[in-house]
Amino acid sequence: MTNIILTGDRPTGQLHLGHYVGSLKNRVSMQSDPENELFIMVADMQALTDNAKNPEKVSSNVLQVALDYLAVGLDPTRTTMFIQSQIPELSELTMYYLNLVSVGRVRRNPTVKSEIEQKGFGESVPTGFFIYPVSQASDITAFKANLVPVGEDQKPMLEQTQEIVQSFNNTYGKVLVEPKGVFPDKGMGRLPGIDGNGKMSKSLGNGIYLADSADVVAKKVMSMYTDPNHIHVEDPGQVEGNMVFTYLDVFGKDKEKIEDLKAHYRRGGLGDVKIKRYLIEVLEEELNPIRTRREEFAKDPEQVMQMLKEGSEKAQAVAAETLAEVKKAMGIAYFS
Repeated sequence: MTNIILTGDRPTGQLHLGHYVGSLKNRVSMQSDPENELFIMVADMQALTDNAKNPEKVSSNVLQVALDYLAVGLDPTRTTMFIQSQIPELSELTMYYLNLVSVGRVRRNPTVKSEIEQKGFGESVPTGFFIYPVSQASDITAFKANLVPVGEDQKPMLEQTQEIVQSFNNTYGKVLVEPKGVFPDKGMGRLPGIDGNGKMSKSLGNGIYLADSADVVAKKVMSMYTDPNHIHVEDPGQVEGNMVFTYLDVFGKDKEKIEDLKAHYRRGGLGDVKIKRYLIEVLEEELNPIRTRREEFAKDPEQVMQMLKEGSEKAQAVAAETLAEVKKAMGIAYFS
């Protein structure tokens, strides 16, 4: 394989259109390239760093995330899908890497600082959450991934992994692979929430989920944020910041029709209900096949969990090889 790719998701809820646009579609595309080997992780340990007192929220969503993976077209015969907590080697690697990173360096990580502030932890931030950039370095390096698809907001996390790899290799010899980031195309990295919030988020409840029924999707679209000053049909409306047009730009295939609708909306005479109904049609064209596949896979949850078990066993074998190399380089492979 030319490229080894590691990516994943926290199982704190079902996946939504933001995940689909930002990462899932790209993973399916990467999977089709015979030169790529994909490892996709259900990051339950990372999810527990801020859900330790509510583990059911995490464990109950492992299956849901796996169903979303299969529904969008990820294929277990071509992509290794696994559960993070089932790979103990990752925790051991994290312990070794922690000794190469200062508390000050973790504290300066912009993503960590931002998320601690967003979650309102203050001085009560769980240690596991605080050091999860180091855990991410373990996830990436365990599989010797050279490519890591991430959003722009995760760039500082990847930079920290690169620093850890450099520090380890300089100290113990060249064992680890330094990864590069694969970033979304401009404008495709983050899908806003249906309420106009800059990010579609499980916690904000402003997402359209891959598992949503057609009725639920329609209801959510009809509640979408548009132009608050577009009160009457004849009023000129604003397209910029209007979530219906934002979503049409992302999902609509008939670009000429969408531009015509924008022009009509700007000059007045086009109501919000009409454009929302068109968006419902566009989303249903995209989501209906995914929903149908998801419902089919959901009929046999045991088989889906078996797929994750087999993927975890394969992933563990790879991680064990890396750990053995790491311990040998460090001089602590005492009995081998």
